[in-house]
Order: sequence, then structure tokens, then C-alpha cells
Amino acid sequence: MTIPEILEIIAQRKPLTDMQADFMFTELMDGKMTESQTGAFLMGLRVKGEDSTDLAAGVRAGVAHAIKIPGFDGTRKEPVIDTCGTGGDGQCSFNNSTAVSLFLADMGYTVAKHGNRALSSSCGSADALEALGIPLDMAPEKAAEGLKKHNFAFLFAPAYHPAFKHVMPVRQQLGIRTLFNFMGPLLNPARPSHQLLGVGDPERLELMGETLLLTGVNRALLFSGAGGFDELTTWGVNRGYIIHDGVMEKTTVNPQQLGFKAHDPKEVVVTSKEDAVVKLKEILAGDGPRAMMDMVALNLAGCLHLLDKGPMAECAELARDTVYTGLKKGIPYVE
Repeated sequence: MTIPEILEIIAQRKPLTDMQADFMFTELMDGKMTESQTGAFLMGLRVKGEDSTDLAAGVRAGVAHAIKIPGFDGTRKEPVIDTCGTGGDGQCSFNNSTAVSLFLADMGYTVAKHGNRALSSSCGSADALEALGIPLDMAPEKAAEGLKKHNFAFLFAPAYHPAFKHVMPVRQQLGIRTLFNFMGPLLNPARPSHQLLGVGDPERLELMGETLLLTGVNRALLFSGAGGFDELTTWGVNRGYIIHDGVMEKTTVNPQQLGFKAHDPKEVVVTSKEDAVVKLKEILAGDGPRAMMDMVALNLAGCLHLLDKGPMAECAELARDTVYTGLKKGIPYVE
């Protein structure tokens, strides 16, 4: 196989085999592609139509080239969970998944939060956690210690994926969506066993689900929120897939059947980074706006269900009690 030979296959809009896709992404991550070849590869995949073979190969290469967390390689008996969305939903909503992750850690679950600064939102997970006083620049050994001591560590994506330097200039020059836009939530270097994953574009749900199956996860809830949100929302039925034991099944999450009020989407919008941080602190103290508190509780219920805490209805009750009480142990790493 050579890079030009596989580019010719893509130019003919033919699907790649696992071996061909793995070869291309490995060459890319190793820095062996020219910028012209990289641009042709990414554009060719999009024109061909990205499939789970392509995305899974990208994830495998990305994980293989990522900086590892000692003791967290996907083989631990104890669950490790991540909560995140694909981003880019354009809703400017508050930091829901960040709040959920901190409540999970406060409850004693191990949470490896993988994320970045804001790209299209008012305040990214990294921005929010930094404002709370949680360190972003943790070396792998420190992150492993934090996961054991605090049940929480934030893995700042740029620091853990140095190989992405080979593709970033081309992505910036192209200025359009590429396959890499979908890879972020799947590249957690701590290899979580459980994942709550929101996808703003419902047409990408099946692609993301098939990729999770191919790249390994014990249990996952993959969904698109009502109104194009990449979070579980309270104002409509959330549709997606539940992944368990190597099987992907369609599922829905109806918040009204779980006792949640149908709030207005405008009630979860934040206007700036400062506003986002204020709202996050209020939520963690158990005293945030009800629409936001309920949204956190709904997503927390989804995580608890994944972690075998019972049916969604029971998890919703536990989640509401937890969120409206606020953090019991306080914000991790903050004295």
C-alpha cells in the first residue's frame, strides 16, 4: 500500500478496508504525509462519505499516539466514566457535562474528563474547570494520582495528543468540517469503560455508535437531545442508542416520564464565560437556575443508569436529590 494508491481509491468514492484506513491514519499521525496529501485525504473522506471504518481507524491511531495515563488503559475492573458531547451544536448552553462529571466524582465514581477550551461555545470544559481552580496541566502521573485521590482528573486534549500537530495546520487551512470533528469525544487517553455521549447532529448517531462498538466501550448512552442539543434535554424526547455487551440498541429518554418539567431551551443559555462560571458555581452549590439543575440531574441519571444504579426512573430520583443537595465534598483539588 502507498498513500497515492489509497487516495486513488478514495477519489473513486470506494470504501476503505480496515487495513487501508489504519495505514492512512498511522501515516498521518506519524507525520509521513505531506500537507497536500493530508488535505486530499480529509477532503476525499468527506466527499466519499465518512463511515465507521474510517472513524474507528482514526480513533485507533489517535489513541495509539496519545500520551497514556499510568494504570488507566481500559483494562481496570472498576468503572471509569466520561461525560461529553461532540460540541458544535451552536446552542451556547451552560457547562452541563462538566457539572455532571463533578457530581459523579463527588458520589465516588472515577471520572476522566477529556476536553478542550471553547471552540464554538461560550465556555469550554477546560475554561470552566480552570475558573473553578482545577488544574489543567497535569502530567500523566499526576492525573493518575488525581483519579485515585479525588475520583476526578481533567485531561486537556492538546496536551495528550501531540501527534495532532501533523493535521492541525491543514484543518485550519481547509476551514471546513472533517472527520476529526467527530473524533474528540472518542479519544480519551484514560480509555473509559462507560460513556455518556451527546451528538448534536442526529444523522451522525449511527456513525458514532458503530465507532464506539469498534473501538471498545463496556456501556454507553449515545443520544441526540431535542432541538439539536448534544446533551440530554428536558424539553423533548431524546433519541439514540444504548451500547452494552457489544450490542447497540435504539433507545429514547423521555424526561416527562421521569418527572422533569419541560423547560424552555432559552433557560439554559449563558451569555459569556463569566456568566457560565457563575452559573456552574451555583449549580454545584445546589442553588442554580431550575432549568439548568434539572438538565444536570437528567444527564446524571443517564450516567447512573449506565453505572448499574437501576432503571432510569430510580436513577432520576437519586440524581435530583444529589444535584439539589449540591456537592458534599466540595470542588476537587480546591482546598
